[in-house]
Amino acid sequence: MEATPPKSPATPLCGRDDPAPFVVLEEHGQAPALVVCDHASRAFPQALDRLGLPELPSWQHIAWDIGAGELARGLAHALGAPAVLAGYSRLVVDCNRSPDDAEALRKESDGWVIPGNQHLSDYDRRVRLASFFDPYHECIEAMVGGFRSRGVVPLLVAVHSFSPTLAGNARPWHAGVLWDRDEANAQRLLHRLRAHKGLVIGDNEPYSGKHPANYTIDHHAKAHGLPHVCIEVRQDLLSSPAGIERWVRLLAGIIGDILAEPQSLQLLAKVPPHA
Repeated sequence: MEATPPKSPATPLCGRDDPAPFVVLEEHGQAPALVVCDHASRAFPQALDRLGLPELPSWQHIAWDIGAGELARGLAHALGAPAVLAGYSRLVVDCNRSPDDAEALRKESDGWVIPGNQHLSDYDRRVRLASFFDPYHECIEAMVGGFRSRGVVPLLVAVHSFSPTLAGNARPWHAGVLWDRDEANAQRLLHRLRAHKGLVIGDNEPYSGKHPANYTIDHHAKAHGLPHVCIEVRQDLLSSPAGIERWVRLLAGIIGDILAEPQSLQLLAKVPPHA
């Protein structure tokens, strides 16, 4: 499927009437946790003219993690924990990819060609990253620095969602826990989720936390030795306010219990990004 190429932007990428590149919630929350959501938004800046895509795909999973932003908002409120949510579509720039990864500005996704990402110069990439990617990650760094200045070790909680099918194959998991270095906290989360009858919970499914394309956790948690968990919830379970509320209550209760265990908030060995 192809779409009409967008007009060349004649204005700054983030204009006066556009959303901010990130949103901070519960800035002064007292819980020892920081919630982050890389794919919270389906927004496009006016200057990029929806990257030449029609309206339909901008509502689909290629543009954002459906329901993840509202889940992250609910968790921040329920836990009393600060949160940082990315302000733009993953098609504008994928905030969970390394800036030197070609997939950070995807040219195609799930059968859709992304016209506005086809012929980007190095300068175009730098401007895109400086406008949207850098502010988001600088905000996370500042929030982590705030915890450090107070002598608090926070649990980084990364929130994502995944589509019910991929390439025509149904995905049976209701949620998945992705992990690599912080196996202990991943197992705490897995054990508590699996204690709820009827839930099918993936262990490094539907994606693996060991995959190198997990920039946010690599850069902000592993590199600083911070404890962390990454949760993926299936998107059809987050398609209604009732569904979102159910998962907010479930995850807030579990994460709250984990935060109450001193061993959950121990510093880990620092790991250089991509190691």
